[in-house]
Parts: sequence; C-alpha cells; structure tokens
Amino acid sequence: MALRFIVAITGASGIQYAQRLLRELARHDTHVVFSDAAFEVWRAELDVPCKPEKPDLAAFCGAEGATFKLHSNKQIGARIASGSFRHDGMVIVPCTMATLGRVANGAGEGLIERAAEVTLKERRKLLVVPRETPYSLIALRNMVALTEAGATMIDANPGFYSRPKSVDDLVDFVVARVLDHLGVEHKLGKRWGEK
Repeated sequence: MALRFIVAITGASGIQYAQRLLRELARHDTHVVFSDAAFEVWRAELDVPCKPEKPDLAAFCGAEGATFKLHSNKQIGARIASGSFRHDGMVIVPCTMATLGRVANGAGEGLIERAAEVTLKERRKLLVVPRETPYSLIALRNMVALTEAGATMIDANPGFYSRPKSVDDLVDFVVARVLDHLGVEHKLGKRWGEK
C-alpha cells in the first residue's frame, strides 16, 4: 500500500540524507520541496547535475522512473500547505537552524515552513533532522518548542555498533531511524541484536 509523505530539503550540509530517504520513498506518493539554499548544497556536496529551474529528482536520488511531486518553496498555496491535505508524515531533512526556528515560532515564510506548521496543527507526524553542531541555546530551545508541539527530532548522529564501512552506511543508519518513525519497512541495516 502506497503511503503519502512530504519531504522538505533545506540548505544545511548533509543533503545525502535527503537523497537516500527519497530513494526509499520512491514507491510512495512523495511530495518534495527544496529551499533555494538546498540547491546550493546539492551543487557543493553531490556529483549529480543540479538545475534548480527543473530538478531531476529521479537522478538526484538514483531511483530511475520514480515520480515525485515537486513544489516550489515560493508556492505557499500548494496542496501540501492545507490542513485538508492528508499525509502520513513530513520530514525536514537536513534541517537548517533557521528553518527550525521559523517553524518553532510560527514565523514561516515559504511552503516548507507553512507545510510544517500545518502538519503540527493537524497533529500529523513531523520529523526534523537538524544537521548542525554544536547547538546554540537558541537552537536547543527551538527544538524543545517543536518537540512540545508534537514534532520528533532525529539528530543526524549515526551509531557505530553496526560497524559501518562507508559513508553510505552512516547515512543509512540515520535514514533508517527516519523510516522507522514513518512506519516504512526498509533493509538499510541490521537492528541491535540481529545477526
């Protein structure tokens, strides 16, 4: 059964997390929004050609034939900004501290923040994957505010008990936690105690 998700990608380092998540969500009804700065990170961190005016999401995530619904962050009237748009969860990955702060304080400027604020008010799953270190007190307070509002913080902080052999293994560890919280089955690694 296909589920429906929203994936927002902002301008923090770690776009590989979004890339891998989209590959796993390619078989589901997935709506995608990039911030303007996310395209800059795409160019800096990936070897996949980046055309912000017409991004190739199948090439971005390596899922040939995948059909994602792409929305501009300027498109604040998009379906995903409405409380009547039903979905199974929204993920902001990676999430900048600026985006986190705007959502935590109800001060959204674009579609990403608007969709996140609507997700919270409708009591749907909002997963936030902040990618910054160290955290300032302001960032920590914003994380607490979002958690109190119903969001889940999933720090981009991989475990090492699975003995990762590559950067991909580290990315998969974090993405696996996201998928677990979305209720999506995956085979991105062994769980603790599995052989």
